Amino acid sequence: MLDFLSRPFDQLAQEPFAEPPDLLTQILLGLRLDGVEYGRCVLHPPWAIAFPAQRSARFHFVGHGGAWLRTPTTEWQRLNPGDAVLLPHGSFHVLASSPDVPPVDIDSLARKAVSENIYLVDGRDPRNAHLGTPVAPPPPQAPDVMFCGALRFNLDPLHPLMAMMPEVMLAGDLARRDTMVPVLLEAMEREVAQDRMGACAILARLADALAASIIRAWVECSCNSPTGWIAAVRCPRIGKVIAAIHADPERDWNVPVLADLMGASRSRFSESFTRTMGESPARYVAKVKMSQARRWIARDGMRVAVAANRLGYESEASFSRAYKRIIGHPPSSARAE
Repeated sequence: MLDFLSRPFDQLAQEPFAEPPDLLTQILLGLRLDGVEYGRCVLHPPWAIAFPAQRSARFHFVGHGGAWLRTPTTEWQRLNPGDAVLLPHGSFHVLASSPDVPPVDIDSLARKAVSENIYLVDGRDPRNAHLGTPVAPPPPQAPDVMFCGALRFNLDPLHPLMAMMPEVMLAGDLARRDTMVPVLLEAMEREVAQDRMGACAILARLADALAASIIRAWVECSCNSPTGWIAAVRCPRIGKVIAAIHADPERDWNVPVLADLMGASRSRFSESFTRTMGESPARYVAKVKMSQARRWIARDGMRVAVAANRLGYESEASFSRAYKRIIGHPPSSARAE
């Protein structure tokens, strides 16, 4: 598990002469991700693998050879040795040695456990496996070597930072913003090339750090936007409001309270907030509350009635209606997630 910074904010705040971080940094300090599963894939052309949609993010690093990547909303993109790509929403996508190869599902490939969450994946001629014919001997050309992983964010999918992330993040596009990105890419490339004992475990930890660096670089690139969530938290007045809502979702955040926090009239606050965020303060507060409720119910096993009471709803029925309106299903379904 990795933080964007090596020490928690409360520790930094206790250090002498430490300047308090900006509001965006405070929120990023709470963003963590776990490597759920990693696999070193040896793939003999021609090959093509379909990765089904999932809640966890997907990560791919090209060690040797190359690959083509396509999602339902993007055209084929070439990935070369040393390239890495992060799909933060876990969208369906296909990796292939060539765009014209029919794909097989990633779960159909043989795998061998190296440790608790690291596998060696044998992708010998998945085209034949797709057709149901016997597996042929590997072709004489060198195989492509990929390091693929699934990562889980500690943020709810409803969190604005998650919602804003694009479907695909290419490390090369963001390398100019964060000097750590090319350093981590080079370190991963060396681990793949040397193929030493424990390489898979080291690659997994490097992948966690690289994924975090990719997101940080993307946030920095996005901060020039005049509107949206990142721009809002960069604004001292509106950012103060947003940080307060996320810090204490159980509080009754009505417009008068929020306007007073911003230091503006109710009408001016509502107009500024809606213009910047693209939604009303009441809608944003409700989304934060339901995001918190979903974590309580799904992760902690909290009873729906208890969550409703903690978030200030007069009845479980009114809470359930609000939850379904925002999340899309009743709170009783959250445990199944």
